[in-house]
Amino acid sequence: MEHNIGQWVAKRALLNPNSEAIVDITSGQRQTYVELEARCNQVGNGLVAGGLAKGDRVATLLMNGPEFVETFFGAAKVGGVIVALNWRLVADELSFILNDSGAFTLVFGTAFNEVVAELQSRGTDGTKVTRWIHVGDAADRPDFAEGYEDMISTSSSAPIVSTAGDDDLLFIMYTSGTTGLPKGAMHSHNTSMWGCLTANVTADTRYGDNYLICLPLFHVGALNPMLSIINLGGTATIMSEFDPVKIWEVFGEEKITVTLAVPAMLQFMLLTYDKDTHDTSSLRWVMSGAAPVPVSLIETYAAMGIEIHQVYGLTETCGPACLISPDDALDRAGSTGKEFFFTRVRVVNEAGDDCGPDEPGEVLVKGPHIMVGYLNREDATAESIVNGWLRTGDVAVMDADGFVYIQDRVKDMIISGGENVYPAEIENAIFGMEGVNEVAVIGIPSEKWGESPLAVVVRADDSVTEDAVLEHVSGKLARFKQPKKVEFTEVIPRNPTGKVLKRVLRDQFADVSAE
Repeated sequence: MEHNIGQWVAKRALLNPNSEAIVDITSGQRQTYVELEARCNQVGNGLVAGGLAKGDRVATLLMNGPEFVETFFGAAKVGGVIVALNWRLVADELSFILNDSGAFTLVFGTAFNEVVAELQSRGTDGTKVTRWIHVGDAADRPDFAEGYEDMISTSSSAPIVSTAGDDDLLFIMYTSGTTGLPKGAMHSHNTSMWGCLTANVTADTRYGDNYLICLPLFHVGALNPMLSIINLGGTATIMSEFDPVKIWEVFGEEKITVTLAVPAMLQFMLLTYDKDTHDTSSLRWVMSGAAPVPVSLIETYAAMGIEIHQVYGLTETCGPACLISPDDALDRAGSTGKEFFFTRVRVVNEAGDDCGPDEPGEVLVKGPHIMVGYLNREDATAESIVNGWLRTGDVAVMDADGFVYIQDRVKDMIISGGENVYPAEIENAIFGMEGVNEVAVIGIPSEKWGESPLAVVVRADDSVTEDAVLEHVSGKLARFKQPKKVEFTEVIPRNPTGKVLKRVLRDQFADVSAE
Protein backbone atom coordinates (compact mmCIF):
# COMPACT_ATOMS: atom_id res chain seq x y z
CA MET A 1 0.00 0.00 0.00
CA GLU A 2 1.33 3.44 -0.94
CA HIS A 3 -0.40 5.64 1.61
CA ASN A 4 -0.65 4.46 5.20
CA ILE A 5 -0.90 7.38 7.60
CA GLY A 6 0.77 5.37 10.37
CA GLN A 7 3.93 5.17 8.31
CA TRP A 8 4.35 8.94 8.39
CA VAL A 9 6.01 8.53 11.77
CA ALA A 10 8.41 5.96 10.30
CA LYS A 11 9.33 8.32 7.48
CA ARG A 12 9.97 11.21 9.87
CA ALA A 13 12.03 8.88 12.09
CA LEU A 14 14.17 8.19 9.01
CA LEU A 15 14.42 11.79 7.86
CA ASN A 16 14.53 13.66 11.17
CA PRO A 17 15.26 11.04 13.85
CA ASN A 18 16.27 13.40 16.64
CA SER A 19 13.71 16.13 16.02
CA GLU A 20 11.14 16.53 18.78
CA ALA A 21 7.83 15.00 17.73
CA ILE A 22 5.68 15.16 20.87
CA VAL A 23 5.77 17.35 23.97
CA ASP A 24 3.21 16.52 26.65
CA ILE A 25 2.61 19.48 28.96
CA THR A 26 0.84 17.45 31.67
CA SER A 27 3.47 14.75 32.18
CA GLY A 28 6.50 16.61 30.90
CA GLN A 29 7.21 13.72 28.54
CA ARG A 30 9.10 14.53 25.34
CA GLN A 31 9.56 12.16 22.40
CA THR A 32 11.78 12.38 19.35
CA TYR A 33 10.56 10.87 16.10
CA VAL A 34 12.69 7.76 16.67
CA GLU A 35 11.19 7.31 20.14
CA LEU A 36 7.65 7.90 18.90
CA GLU A 37 8.15 5.42 16.05
CA ALA A 38 9.29 2.70 18.46
CA ARG A 39 6.29 3.24 20.73
CA CYS A 40 3.83 3.27 17.81
CA ASN A 41 5.26 -0.02 16.56
CA GLN A 42 4.91 -1.53 20.01
CA VAL A 43 1.27 -0.45 20.17
CA GLY A 44 0.56 -1.82 16.70
CA ASN A 45 2.26 -5.13 17.39
CA GLY A 46 0.55 -5.34 20.78
CA LEU A 47 -2.87 -4.82 19.26
CA VAL A 48 -2.23 -7.55 16.67
CA ALA A 49 -1.00 -9.93 19.37
CA GLY A 50 -4.33 -9.41 21.09
CA GLY A 51 -6.26 -10.45 18.00
CA LEU A 52 -6.73 -7.18 16.08
CA ALA A 53 -7.21 -7.73 12.35
CA LYS A 54 -7.29 -5.32 9.43
CA GLY A 55 -10.50 -3.25 9.58
CA ASP A 56 -11.17 -3.91 13.27
CA ARG A 57 -12.17 -0.87 15.32
CA VAL A 58 -10.00 0.49 18.13
CA ALA A 59 -11.92 2.93 20.34
CA THR A 60 -10.14 5.43 22.56
CA LEU A 61 -11.44 7.23 25.63
CA LEU A 62 -8.39 9.31 26.44
CA MET A 63 -7.50 12.83 27.38
CA ASN A 64 -4.99 14.47 25.06
CA GLY A 65 -1.58 12.90 25.52
CA PRO A 66 1.15 10.74 23.98
CA GLU A 67 -0.92 7.59 24.43
CA PHE A 68 -3.59 8.92 22.06
CA VAL A 69 -0.96 9.70 19.42
CA GLU A 70 0.75 6.33 19.84
CA THR A 71 -2.54 4.44 19.67
CA PHE A 72 -3.69 6.35 16.60
CA PHE A 73 -0.52 5.77 14.57
CA GLY A 74 0.08 2.28 15.95
CA ALA A 75 -3.43 1.12 15.07
CA ALA A 76 -3.17 2.80 11.66
CA LYS A 77 0.03 0.90 10.85
CA VAL A 78 -1.68 -2.49 11.32
CA GLY A 79 -4.96 -1.56 9.62
CA GLY A 80 -7.02 -0.77 12.71
CA VAL A 81 -9.79 1.83 12.44
CA ILE A 82 -9.69 4.41 15.22
CA VAL A 83 -12.90 5.54 16.92
CA ALA A 84 -11.97 8.47 19.18
CA LEU A 85 -14.70 8.85 21.79
CA ASN A 86 -15.85 12.18 23.15
CA TRP A 87 -14.88 11.95 26.81
CA ARG A 88 -17.73 14.23 27.90
CA LEU A 89 -20.38 11.70 26.95
CA VAL A 90 -22.27 9.55 29.43
CA ALA A 91 -22.46 5.76 29.38
CA ASP A 92 -25.59 5.52 27.22
CA GLU A 93 -24.09 7.81 24.57
CA LEU A 94 -20.78 5.96 24.59
CA SER A 95 -22.60 2.65 24.36
CA PHE A 96 -24.42 3.81 21.23
CA ILE A 97 -21.17 4.82 19.50
CA LEU A 98 -19.30 1.68 20.51
CA ASN A 99 -22.10 -0.52 19.21
CA ASP A 100 -22.65 1.53 16.07
CA SER A 101 -18.95 1.48 15.20
CA GLY A 102 -18.50 -2.21 16.07
CA ALA A 103 -15.50 -1.62 18.34
CA PHE A 104 -14.03 -4.65 20.10
CA THR A 105 -11.05 -2.85 21.69
CA LEU A 106 -11.18 0.14 24.03
CA VAL A 107 -8.12 2.06 25.21
CA PHE A 108 -9.11 4.27 28.16
CA GLY A 109 -7.55 6.45 30.83
CA THR A 110 -7.93 6.37 34.60
CA ALA A 111 -10.13 9.47 34.52
CA PHE A 112 -12.82 7.34 32.84
CA ASN A 113 -12.66 4.27 35.06
CA GLU A 114 -16.15 4.84 36.42
CA VAL A 115 -17.98 5.18 33.11
CA VAL A 116 -15.95 2.33 31.56
CA ALA A 117 -16.80 0.07 34.50
CA GLU A 118 -20.47 0.87 33.93
CA LEU A 119 -20.14 -0.04 30.26
CA GLN A 120 -18.31 -3.26 31.08
CA SER A 121 -20.92 -4.26 33.66
CA ARG A 122 -23.66 -4.16 31.01
CA GLY A 123 -22.08 -7.05 29.15
CA THR A 124 -22.86 -7.49 25.46
CA ASP A 125 -25.97 -5.32 25.86
CA GLY A 126 -23.74 -2.33 26.56
CA THR A 127 -20.88 -2.91 24.11
CA LYS A 128 -19.20 -5.62 22.09
CA VAL A 129 -15.82 -4.64 23.56
CA THR A 130 -13.81 -7.68 24.60
CA ARG A 131 -10.40 -6.07 25.14
CA TRP A 132 -10.07 -3.28 27.69
CA ILE A 133 -6.67 -1.53 27.78
CA HIS A 134 -6.04 0.84 30.67
CA VAL A 135 -3.71 3.85 30.53
CA GLY A 136 -2.49 4.84 33.98
CA ASP A 137 -0.99 3.48 37.17
CA ALA A 138 -1.45 -0.22 37.83
CA ALA A 139 -2.96 0.61 41.23
CA ASP A 140 -5.83 2.39 39.46
CA ARG A 141 -6.46 -0.33 36.89
CA PRO A 142 -9.87 -2.08 36.91
CA ASP A 143 -9.58 -5.84 37.32
CA PHE A 144 -11.16 -6.50 33.92
CA ALA A 145 -8.51 -4.46 32.06
CA GLU A 146 -4.91 -4.98 30.98
CA GLY A 147 -2.24 -2.33 31.29
CA TYR A 148 -1.22 -0.17 28.34
CA GLU A 149 2.41 -0.09 29.46
CA ASP A 150 2.34 -3.85 30.03
CA MET A 151 1.25 -4.29 26.42
CA ILE A 152 4.00 -1.91 25.29
CA SER A 153 6.74 -3.63 27.28
CA THR A 154 5.95 -7.09 25.91
CA SER A 155 5.60 -5.98 22.27
CA SER A 156 8.24 -5.63 19.59
CA SER A 157 9.32 -2.22 18.36
CA ALA A 158 10.34 -3.74 15.03
CA PRO A 159 9.12 -1.91 11.93
CA ILE A 160 5.64 -2.86 10.76
CA VAL A 161 4.93 -3.69 7.13
CA SER A 162 1.46 -2.26 6.55
CA THR A 163 -1.13 -4.16 4.54
CA ALA A 164 -3.72 -1.40 4.89
CA GLY A 165 -3.86 2.07 3.39
CA ASP A 166 -5.19 4.08 0.49
CA ASP A 167 -8.99 3.67 0.49
CA ASP A 168 -9.10 1.48 3.59
CA LEU A 169 -10.77 3.17 6.56
CA LEU A 170 -8.50 4.99 9.00
CA PHE A 171 -10.91 6.54 11.48
CA ILE A 172 -14.58 7.04 12.22
CA MET A 173 -15.37 10.34 13.90
CA TYR A 174 -18.83 10.88 15.30
CA THR A 175 -20.54 14.21 14.78
CA SER A 176 -21.41 16.17 17.88
CA GLY A 177 -25.06 15.21 17.72
CA THR A 178 -26.34 18.75 18.27
CA THR A 179 -29.60 17.84 16.52
CA GLY A 180 -29.97 14.15 17.36
CA LEU A 181 -28.04 10.89 17.47
CA PRO A 182 -24.44 11.29 16.29
CA LYS A 183 -23.40 9.95 12.90
CA GLY A 184 -20.05 8.32 12.24
CA ALA A 185 -18.15 10.14 9.50
CA MET A 186 -15.78 7.63 7.88
CA HIS A 187 -12.35 8.72 6.66
CA SER A 188 -9.83 6.62 4.79
CA HIS A 189 -6.05 6.89 4.68
CA ASN A 190 -6.45 8.79 1.40
CA THR A 191 -9.07 11.29 2.59
CA SER A 192 -6.97 11.91 5.70
CA MET A 193 -3.81 12.37 3.64
CA TRP A 194 -5.50 14.92 1.39
CA GLY A 195 -6.99 16.68 4.42
CA CYS A 196 -3.46 17.23 5.70
CA LEU A 197 -1.94 18.09 2.33
CA THR A 198 -4.56 20.74 1.54
CA ALA A 199 -4.05 22.20 5.02
CA ASN A 200 -0.27 22.26 4.79
CA VAL A 201 -0.11 23.95 1.39
CA THR A 202 -2.76 26.54 2.31
CA ALA A 203 -2.01 27.52 5.90
CA ASP A 204 1.19 29.20 7.07
CA THR A 205 2.61 26.07 8.70
CA ARG A 206 6.23 25.06 8.17
CA TYR A 207 8.83 22.39 8.81
CA GLY A 208 10.00 22.80 12.40
CA ASP A 209 6.86 24.57 13.61
CA ASN A 210 5.72 23.91 17.16
CA TYR A 211 1.93 23.48 17.03
CA LEU A 212 0.03 23.63 20.32
CA ILE A 213 -2.85 21.13 20.42
CA CYS A 214 -5.32 22.26 23.09
CA LEU A 215 -8.63 21.15 21.56
CA PRO A 216 -9.62 17.54 22.30
CA LEU A 217 -8.06 15.07 19.88
CA PHE A 218 -11.39 13.30 19.46
CA HIS A 219 -12.33 16.30 17.31
CA VAL A 220 -11.10 16.89 13.76
CA GLY A 221 -10.07 20.44 14.72
CA ALA A 222 -7.26 18.90 16.79
CA LEU A 223 -6.72 15.64 14.92
CA ASN A 224 -6.04 17.25 11.53
CA PRO A 225 -3.43 19.67 12.97
CA MET A 226 -1.77 16.81 14.85
CA LEU A 227 -1.50 14.70 11.70
CA SER A 228 -0.48 17.71 9.61
CA ILE A 229 2.38 18.78 11.88
CA ILE A 230 3.73 15.21 11.97
CA ASN A 231 3.55 15.19 8.17
CA LEU A 232 5.58 18.41 8.11
CA GLY A 233 8.16 17.20 10.61
CA GLY A 234 7.26 19.73 13.29
CA THR A 235 6.47 19.33 16.97
CA ALA A 236 3.02 18.65 18.42
CA THR A 237 2.88 20.16 21.90
CA ILE A 238 -0.14 18.74 23.68
CA MET A 239 -2.23 20.06 26.54
CA SER A 240 -4.49 17.46 28.15
CA GLU A 241 -7.27 20.02 28.04
CA PHE A 242 -7.64 23.74 27.51
CA ASP A 243 -6.52 25.96 30.41
CA PRO A 244 -6.86 29.74 29.78
CA VAL A 245 -4.15 30.49 32.35
CA LYS A 246 -1.63 27.79 31.48
CA ILE A 247 -1.84 28.37 27.73
CA TRP A 248 -0.10 31.75 27.97
CA GLU A 249 2.76 30.15 29.91
CA VAL A 250 3.07 27.36 27.34
CA PHE A 251 3.28 29.88 24.49
CA GLY A 252 6.45 31.31 26.03
CA GLU A 253 8.05 28.24 27.57
CA GLU A 254 7.71 26.02 24.50
CA LYS A 255 8.10 28.76 21.87
CA ILE A 256 4.78 27.88 20.24
CA THR A 257 4.48 29.15 16.67
CA VAL A 258 0.90 28.15 15.78
CA THR A 259 -2.21 26.94 17.57
CA LEU A 260 -5.96 26.57 17.10
CA ALA A 261 -8.50 27.94 19.56
CA VAL A 262 -12.24 28.39 19.10
CA PRO A 263 -13.76 31.87 19.73
CA ALA A 264 -15.00 30.98 23.22
CA MET A 265 -11.46 29.92 24.19
CA LEU A 266 -10.02 33.16 22.84
CA GLN A 267 -12.51 35.11 24.91
CA PHE A 268 -11.58 33.22 28.10
CA MET A 269 -7.89 33.78 27.34
CA LEU A 270 -8.39 37.55 27.24
CA LEU A 271 -9.49 37.45 30.86
CA THR A 272 -6.14 35.96 31.95
CA TYR A 273 -3.72 37.80 29.64
CA ASP A 274 -0.92 39.87 31.19
CA LYS A 275 1.11 41.78 28.63
CA ASP A 276 3.95 42.32 31.12
CA THR A 277 4.56 38.64 31.86
CA HIS A 278 3.26 36.62 28.92
CA ASP A 279 5.67 35.99 26.04
CA THR A 280 4.04 35.48 22.65
CA SER A 281 7.02 36.53 20.56
CA SER A 282 7.28 33.16 18.77
CA LEU A 283 3.53 32.95 18.02
CA ARG A 284 2.96 33.75 14.33
CA TRP A 285 -0.80 33.22 14.28
CA VAL A 286 -3.79 31.49 15.84
CA MET A 287 -6.33 29.60 13.78
CA SER A 288 -9.90 29.93 15.02
CA GLY A 289 -13.13 28.33 13.90
CA ALA A 290 -16.08 26.11 14.95
CA ALA A 291 -18.15 29.31 15.01
CA PRO A 292 -17.91 32.70 13.28
CA VAL A 293 -15.20 34.76 14.97
CA PRO A 294 -16.47 38.18 16.09
CA VAL A 295 -14.65 41.00 14.31
CA SER A 296 -14.15 42.77 17.64
CA LEU A 297 -12.28 39.71 18.95
CA ILE A 298 -10.00 39.65 15.90
CA GLU A 299 -9.28 43.35 16.36
CA THR A 300 -8.57 42.94 20.08
CA TYR A 301 -5.99 40.24 19.42
CA ALA A 302 -4.50 42.25 16.54
CA ALA A 303 -3.89 45.08 18.98
CA MET A 304 -2.01 42.55 21.14
CA GLY A 305 0.16 41.63 18.15
CA ILE A 306 -1.52 38.27 17.55
CA GLU A 307 -3.10 37.43 14.19
CA ILE A 308 -6.32 35.44 14.26
CA HIS A 309 -6.93 33.49 11.05
CA GLN A 310 -10.51 32.36 10.77
CA VAL A 311 -10.97 28.82 9.45
CA TYR A 312 -14.05 26.97 8.31
CA GLY A 313 -14.24 23.22 8.23
CA LEU A 314 -16.20 20.15 9.18
CA THR A 315 -15.72 16.61 10.44
CA GLU A 316 -17.00 15.45 7.07
CA THR A 317 -14.20 17.32 5.23
CA CYS A 318 -11.48 15.97 7.53
CA GLY A 319 -11.18 19.57 8.66
CA PRO A 320 -10.45 21.92 5.76
CA ALA A 321 -12.91 23.97 3.72
CA CYS A 322 -11.94 27.69 3.87
CA LEU A 323 -9.12 29.66 5.50
CA ILE A 324 -8.20 33.33 5.58
CA SER A 325 -4.63 33.97 4.43
CA PRO A 326 -2.10 36.00 6.44
CA ASP A 327 -2.28 38.76 3.80
CA ASP A 328 -6.03 39.18 4.29
CA ALA A 329 -6.53 38.34 7.98
CA LEU A 330 -6.97 41.95 9.08
CA ASP A 331 -8.26 43.61 5.93
CA ARG A 332 -10.97 40.96 5.59
CA ALA A 333 -11.69 40.49 9.30
CA GLY A 334 -14.91 38.54 9.66
CA SER A 335 -14.32 36.42 6.57
CA THR A 336 -13.27 32.80 6.78
CA GLY A 337 -11.25 33.34 3.63
CA LYS A 338 -11.19 31.35 0.43
CA GLU A 339 -11.23 27.63 -0.32
CA PHE A 340 -8.19 25.51 0.62
CA PHE A 341 -5.72 24.59 -2.14
CA PHE A 342 -7.07 21.12 -3.01
CA THR A 343 -10.63 22.10 -2.13
CA ARG A 344 -13.55 23.60 -4.01
CA VAL A 345 -16.28 25.63 -2.33
CA ARG A 346 -19.56 26.92 -3.75
CA VAL A 347 -22.47 28.88 -2.28
CA VAL A 348 -25.76 27.79 -3.85
CA ASN A 349 -29.44 28.63 -3.68
CA GLU A 350 -32.28 26.17 -3.07
CA ALA A 351 -32.29 25.20 -6.76
CA GLY A 352 -28.62 24.25 -6.53
CA ASP A 353 -27.44 27.17 -8.69
CA ASP A 354 -24.48 29.33 -7.69
CA CYS A 355 -25.50 32.43 -5.77
CA GLY A 356 -24.43 35.83 -6.93
CA PRO A 357 -21.91 37.90 -4.95
CA ASP A 358 -23.09 38.58 -1.39
CA GLU A 359 -26.23 36.47 -1.88
CA PRO A 360 -26.82 34.04 1.03
CA GLY A 361 -26.91 30.35 0.23
CA GLU A 362 -25.79 26.92 1.40
CA VAL A 363 -22.08 26.07 1.38
CA LEU A 364 -21.02 23.07 -0.71
CA VAL A 365 -17.53 21.57 -0.44
CA LYS A 366 -15.71 19.19 -2.77
CA GLY A 367 -12.27 17.65 -2.68
CA PRO A 368 -10.33 14.40 -2.21
CA HIS A 369 -10.57 14.86 1.58
CA ILE A 370 -14.37 14.57 1.74
CA MET A 371 -15.50 11.68 3.92
CA VAL A 372 -16.26 8.24 2.51
CA GLY A 373 -19.73 8.52 4.03
CA TYR A 374 -21.62 7.99 7.27
CA LEU A 375 -21.28 4.55 8.84
CA ASN A 376 -24.49 2.51 8.64
CA ARG A 377 -26.34 5.54 7.25
CA GLU A 378 -26.65 5.25 3.49
CA ASP A 379 -29.67 7.54 3.56
CA ALA A 380 -27.82 10.31 5.38
CA THR A 381 -24.80 9.86 3.11
CA ALA A 382 -26.96 10.22 0.00
CA GLU A 383 -28.54 13.37 1.42
CA SER A 384 -25.17 14.90 2.34
CA ILE A 385 -23.01 14.04 -0.67
CA VAL A 386 -24.62 14.92 -4.01
CA ASN A 387 -22.57 14.51 -7.19
CA GLY A 388 -19.41 14.60 -5.12
CA TRP A 389 -20.35 17.82 -3.34
CA LEU A 390 -20.83 17.81 0.42
CA ARG A 391 -23.90 19.74 1.51
CA THR A 392 -22.76 21.40 4.73
CA GLY A 393 -26.03 22.84 5.98
CA ASP A 394 -24.20 26.12 6.63
CA VAL A 395 -25.33 29.49 5.26
CA ALA A 396 -22.74 31.88 3.86
CA VAL A 397 -22.18 34.62 1.33
CA MET A 398 -19.28 34.73 -1.10
CA ASP A 399 -18.15 38.12 -2.33
CA ALA A 400 -16.99 38.93 -5.84
CA ASP A 401 -13.39 38.10 -4.89
CA GLY A 402 -14.20 34.64 -3.56
CA PHE A 403 -14.05 35.46 0.16
CA VAL A 404 -16.56 33.47 2.17
CA TYR A 405 -18.47 34.86 5.15
CA ILE A 406 -20.19 32.18 7.23
CA GLN A 407 -23.50 33.38 8.60
CA ASP A 408 -25.09 30.42 10.36
CA ARG A 409 -26.45 26.92 10.21
CA VAL A 410 -29.46 26.54 7.91
CA LYS A 411 -31.42 25.05 10.78
CA ASP A 412 -30.55 27.96 13.08
CA MET A 413 -31.70 30.62 10.64
CA ILE A 414 -34.64 32.68 11.89
CA ILE A 415 -37.42 33.62 9.47
CA SER A 416 -39.07 36.78 10.76
CA GLY A 417 -41.87 38.29 8.70
CA GLY A 418 -40.59 36.45 5.65
CA GLU A 419 -37.05 37.81 6.08
CA ASN A 420 -34.05 35.55 6.74
CA VAL A 421 -32.28 36.53 9.96
CA TYR A 422 -28.88 35.02 10.75
CA PRO A 423 -28.11 34.75 14.48
CA ALA A 424 -24.36 35.14 13.96
CA GLU A 425 -24.87 38.69 12.65
CA ILE A 426 -26.80 39.67 15.78
CA GLU A 427 -24.31 37.90 18.06
CA ASN A 428 -21.47 39.80 16.42
CA ALA A 429 -23.20 43.11 17.11
CA ILE A 430 -23.90 42.33 20.78
CA PHE A 431 -20.52 40.75 21.43
CA GLY A 432 -18.79 44.11 21.06
CA MET A 433 -20.79 45.57 23.96
CA GLU A 434 -18.88 46.29 27.16
CA GLY A 435 -19.95 43.98 29.98
CA VAL A 436 -21.03 41.12 27.70
CA ASN A 437 -18.96 37.95 28.11
CA GLU A 438 -20.93 35.64 25.82
CA VAL A 439 -24.02 35.76 23.65
CA ALA A 440 -26.13 33.35 21.62
CA VAL A 441 -29.23 34.16 19.57
CA ILE A 442 -32.15 31.81 18.92
CA GLY A 443 -35.61 32.19 17.42
CA ILE A 444 -38.74 32.46 19.57
CA PRO A 445 -42.41 32.37 18.51
CA SER A 446 -44.01 35.66 17.47
CA GLU A 447 -47.71 36.11 16.77
CA LYS A 448 -46.94 39.09 14.55
CA TRP A 449 -43.81 37.93 12.68
CA GLY A 450 -43.93 34.15 13.05
CA GLU A 451 -40.49 34.14 14.66
CA SER A 452 -38.28 36.76 16.28
CA PRO A 453 -34.73 36.80 17.67
CA LEU A 454 -34.02 36.24 21.36
CA ALA A 455 -30.57 37.18 22.68
CA VAL A 456 -29.26 34.99 25.50
CA VAL A 457 -26.45 36.83 27.27
CA VAL A 458 -23.82 35.99 29.87
CA ARG A 459 -22.94 39.31 31.45
CA ALA A 460 -19.87 40.38 33.40
CA ASP A 461 -21.95 42.38 35.89
CA ASP A 462 -25.55 43.36 36.57
CA SER A 463 -25.14 46.78 34.98
CA VAL A 464 -25.88 45.13 31.63
CA THR A 465 -29.67 45.17 31.33
CA GLU A 466 -32.14 44.11 28.67
CA ASP A 467 -32.79 47.73 27.75
CA ALA A 468 -29.05 48.39 27.48
CA VAL A 469 -28.55 45.46 25.09
CA LEU A 470 -31.50 46.47 22.93
CA GLU A 471 -30.25 50.05 22.85
CA HIS A 472 -26.76 48.85 21.88
CA VAL A 473 -27.97 47.05 18.73
CA SER A 474 -30.37 49.82 17.73
CA GLY A 475 -28.92 51.42 14.64
CA LYS A 476 -26.39 48.63 14.15
CA LEU A 477 -28.92 46.23 12.65
CA ALA A 478 -32.03 46.54 10.52
CA ARG A 479 -35.16 46.58 12.68
CA PHE A 480 -36.30 43.13 11.58
CA LYS A 481 -32.94 41.70 12.73
CA GLN A 482 -32.97 43.27 16.16
CA PRO A 483 -33.74 40.96 19.09
CA LYS A 484 -37.16 41.47 20.62
CA LYS A 485 -36.11 40.19 24.02
CA VAL A 486 -32.98 39.51 26.06
CA GLU A 487 -32.56 36.75 28.62
CA PHE A 488 -29.60 36.38 30.95
CA THR A 489 -27.95 33.12 31.93
CA GLU A 490 -24.85 31.97 33.81
CA VAL A 491 -23.58 29.64 31.09
CA ILE A 492 -24.02 29.27 27.34
CA PRO A 493 -24.19 25.49 26.70
CA ARG A 494 -21.51 24.32 24.27
CA ASN A 495 -20.18 21.06 22.95
CA PRO A 496 -16.48 20.21 23.57
CA THR A 497 -15.36 22.11 20.47
CA GLY A 498 -17.05 25.36 21.46
CA LYS A 499 -20.15 25.19 19.30
CA VAL A 500 -23.23 26.58 21.02
CA LEU A 501 -25.88 23.93 21.66
CA LYS A 502 -28.81 25.97 20.44
CA ARG A 503 -31.26 23.11 20.79
CA VAL A 504 -30.48 23.19 24.53
CA LEU A 505 -31.10 26.94 24.60
CA ARG A 506 -34.37 26.47 22.71
CA ASP A 507 -35.46 23.95 25.34
CA GLN A 508 -34.30 26.22 28.16
CA PHE A 509 -36.28 29.21 26.88
CA ALA A 510 -39.20 27.32 25.35
CA ASP A 511 -41.72 29.38 27.32
CA VAL A 512 -40.44 32.73 26.04
CA SER A 513 -42.32 34.42 23.21
CA ALA A 514 -41.83 37.75 21.47
CA GLU A 515 -45.09 39.31 22.62
